Amino acid sequence: MENEEFVRVPKERIGILIGKKGETRDQVESELRVQLDIDSEASTVGIYERSDTDDPLAVWKGRDMVRAIARGFSPEKAMRLKEDGTIVEIIDISDIVGHSKNSIRRIRGRLIGKEGKTRRVIETLTGAHMSVYGKTVSLLGTFEEVYDAKKAVDMLLEGKPHSGVYRYLEKVHKERKERAIIDSVSFTTDNTV
Repeated sequence: MENEEFVRVPKERIGILIGKKGETRDQVESELRVQLDIDSEASTVGIYERSDTDDPLAVWKGRDMVRAIARGFSPEKAMRLKEDGTIVEIIDISDIVGHSKNSIRRIRGRLIGKEGKTRRVIETLTGAHMSVYGKTVSLLGTFEEVYDAKKAVDMLLEGKPHSGVYRYLEKVHKERKERAIIDSVSFTTDNTV
C-alpha cells in the first residue's frame, strides 16, 4: 500500500465514525475503495489505498471525511467530500484568541449566535455547512462556498459586528445568484444557436 494518511479523532467521535454496526466505516470504505484502520484506544485512524482503488484522490478524500466527522459533522454531510471540488476547512480558534477557555467560549458564541442564528445565516447564504466543535470551526462545501463562509468567520473572529458580516453574506449571496442567472442564460443561448 503506497498511499496512506493518519488522522487523530476525539474519543467521543470514534463511535460516530464507525456508525451503527459499522455502517459509516463500511460506507466510506466501499464508496472510496479505501481501508480504514480505526484504533479506538489511541484515537487514530489510518486511511489506506486498496488494490481496487481507482481514484488517485481516494485516500485524501477518506482523510477529509474522517477529519470532518472528527470535527463534528454528521457522516451524511461528510460524505459530500467524495465529490470532486468539495473541501473541508478547519480553523483552530485558539490560534487566533489563545488558549483561554473564556475567550474560546466567547468566540464560539459569536460564531454560533443566539439560538444558532449566525451559523444558520452563514450556512444559508453561502451553501457551506459549518460545525463549531471544541476549539475549532469547520466549513464544508465547494471551494466558493467555503471561501465565502471562511471570510464571514474571519470577520467574526476579528471582532467585526454581526450586522456587517450579515451584509457581506447577503452581498455575496446576491452576486452568486446573479452569476447563476447569467450563466444559465448564456448556456441556453449557446445551445439554441
